[in-house]
Amino acid sequence: MFPRPKTSLLPNTYAYESEPMVKPTGFREYDARWLFGKEINLMGVQALGMGLGTLIAELGQKQEIVTGHDFRSYSASIKYALISGLMASGCKVHDIGLAVTPMAYFAQFDLDVPCVAMVTASHNDNGWTGVKMGANRPLTFGPDEMGRLKQIVLDAQFKSGAGSYVFHENYPARYIADLTERSRLTRKLKVVVACGNGTAGAFAPQVMEAIGCDVIPLDTELDHNFPKYNPNPEDMEMLHAIRDAVLLHKADLGLGFDGDGDRCGVVDNTGEEIFADKVGVMLARDMSAINANAQFVVDVKSTGLFATDPVLQAQGARTEYWKTGHSYMKRRTHELQALAGFEKSGHFFFNAPLGRGYDDGLVSAIAICEMLDRAPDKSMSDLKNALPKTWSSPTMSPHCDDETKYGVIDAVVKHFQAAKANGDEVAGQPIRDLVTVNGVRVTCQDGSWGLVRASSNKPELVVVVESPVSEARMHEMFEAMNVVLRRHPEVGAYNQTI
Repeated sequence: MFPRPKTSLLPNTYAYESEPMVKPTGFREYDARWLFGKEINLMGVQALGMGLGTLIAELGQKQEIVTGHDFRSYSASIKYALISGLMASGCKVHDIGLAVTPMAYFAQFDLDVPCVAMVTASHNDNGWTGVKMGANRPLTFGPDEMGRLKQIVLDAQFKSGAGSYVFHENYPARYIADLTERSRLTRKLKVVVACGNGTAGAFAPQVMEAIGCDVIPLDTELDHNFPKYNPNPEDMEMLHAIRDAVLLHKADLGLGFDGDGDRCGVVDNTGEEIFADKVGVMLARDMSAINANAQFVVDVKSTGLFATDPVLQAQGARTEYWKTGHSYMKRRTHELQALAGFEKSGHFFFNAPLGRGYDDGLVSAIAICEMLDRAPDKSMSDLKNALPKTWSSPTMSPHCDDETKYGVIDAVVKHFQAAKANGDEVAGQPIRDLVTVNGVRVTCQDGSWGLVRASSNKPELVVVVESPVSEARMHEMFEAMNVVLRRHPEVGAYNQTI
């Protein structure tokens, strides 16, 4: 019998090297994230693999799985520990090597394998590790599967079996060929391709060149120390670096990819950062112009323009606001057979004809370039300026421990529900609407809104605000949300604010 994991062990001890350690809070809503060494050890990762293989069998799925790893100094060792656990539980493992996350999703279709376990901490800082998992392509696990996996692992409810291993040599070439077997752009676009020294740097420049772009690489050399900035296209530091390169090279566009390549950030030809939800509105306009009655799904962090934009309304586009999180959004986009799903973080989910339903930053980048190709007399800033004006914040994340963040959010939701019931004002105006599908999104009478929710993958909360009226009203909404948060001493400092 494999031993039952401990929730904590002291490093550099016999116990740490001979027993599995798995901190329970690493099982998130739709994937798994731990600080490697502090919250999980290699035997703990092996236990995770055994638990995942056990769950796959329990779900009635064929025990065959794709795995890959991102470019962090410790990711390969974590992957092999995971593989040993998967094989011990009876899985046939298809290893595609160093990969971006969407390459693993692609391999599920290309190799006809039902399950996936991608070793990546995505955009989290160095020190973090994690696994994105699924057993029903193109979907990834949600709370039900993650809850059951947590129970199996922590209670050591493992089933044993005799698995096997296959390594697929030079697999990235198959992924790149799939992305680039399409008509080249008719318009020559000069594009800054920024990867923050993350995994996407090995693939993104050649993909964008293959579709016809003139590529200016920025921080595309792989370096797991992330010497310039963390590869996260929601962080202003990365966006500002892209802005500077766009202006220096007089580029048509700047594209930034996160650490595991499933998200894409955008900077226009004037150097202005365009938050991903606004890029989503632009893509929705373009797609609904050539697809009648188009259905879209967007997350609750996203701009209100999806509901109010007159062009989308005139083109008959329909949009549903849904829970933030790549697994939630992927699942809902799949359920509705929507043309696409857009998340403010930059996760975009394209169904046919553009994609297979999973999030891929390179597919998003190609869609953006093809949108510009269909508007040869328009720049990216022209398309942006054609949208109704709103003032939007970046995603702002105050620290809040995993053990307390959901309790804080429950209290904040109840506060605003009571305020609406009592007719209280927020930021000087009555509450027009509350959306509580994921935290709370508070919309005032003038359309200004603020969102507070718990982060699904870090010990943080998430705050986003927007106003269609003025920048001052955006700041007022932020202050109104922040005042409520500051009533809870568990809420710490922000990573960035407006």
